Amino acid sequence: MQKKAELYRGKAKTVYLTDDPNLLVLEFRNDTSALDGERIEQFERKGMINNKFNHFIMQKLAQAGIPTQMERLLSDTESLVKKLTMIPVECVIRNRAAGSLVKRLGIEEGKLLEPPIFDLFLKNDAQHDPMINESYCETFGWVSKAHLREMKRLSYKANEVLNTIFDKAGLILVDFKLEFGLFNGQVVLGDEFSPDGSRLWDKKTKDKLDKDRFRQRLGGLIEAYEEVAKRIGVCLD
Repeated sequence: MQKKAELYRGKAKTVYLTDDPNLLVLEFRNDTSALDGERIEQFERKGMINNKFNHFIMQKLAQAGIPTQMERLLSDTESLVKKLTMIPVECVIRNRAAGSLVKRLGIEEGKLLEPPIFDLFLKNDAQHDPMINESYCETFGWVSKAHLREMKRLSYKANEVLNTIFDKAGLILVDFKLEFGLFNGQVVLGDEFSPDGSRLWDKKTKDKLDKDRFRQRLGGLIEAYEEVAKRIGVCLD
């Protein structure tokens, strides 16, 4: 598989075309950003950790019947993935109150949310990924009703699978975001799942083991990511 021209460069990942029009190379960089990219730092090993973490999780979700874009690992920092037509809507599942939900509603951080909350956000950096709802999606044509219904179903199914994985590892899956795209008309999970796009707390101490360590300047970001990976069985060697 030959990697060709750069297709897209995000805050922490770069996507490359290949000689197969249906496949892309997804590269995880060591970059870490906060405040919509205003604060960026590099951390040694981060790209490798997130690449292998994402591959592990995508395998688990695929085994549970959730279609993903993952094909295979190519190197420590690169994966081969299906080329999706991405849907510009992020799906967020919240099992506990944290982040923007706490700020928006004044709810105590860590409050258990039963049932879990399903939120939608528009993928738009210039507008800071504003919160939207199903009516917005229909009116502005961002995603069809049928596809959005499938995205919601798959998000809740992923939550069940991931909660089991992290609970067994002594971790709380506080919240996470998912992005989807279309491949031959089918809704497929794309982008990534890693501690960059989820909140993970130690079950006993409530220590934060995710990107909040960078956002809140707590330190120990890579150590936290490695700890989570180790607990769930990701091989980082």
